[in-house]
Amino acid sequence: MTHETTGTNAHRHLARLMEAHVQGQMKFGVYANLSEVVRAGVHMLMERDGARQFHALKADLEAAVRDAEAGAFTEFDPGAYEPDAFPR
Repeated sequence: MTHETTGTNAHRHLARLMEAHVQGQMKFGVYANLSEVVRAGVHMLMERDGARQFHALKADLEAAVRDAEAGAFTEFDPGAYEPDAFPR
């Protein structure tokens, strides 16, 4: 058995595999139609992207805490940041 892995043949093979999977999901009642499958796929992508953003933010916050605990910070001066809001 040979597998084509380049060009449009790979695309067609992958497309057939994906279509067969979707048809099976609909046949067994997991999804009622193709629109439900697409919505579920987009929802999963949104969750995955949101999880990536969350983990990146968490890593940034953890690094900021380590820096602050090590004394690597500058005191915040709100007057220097927004001088009109804080009369002197």
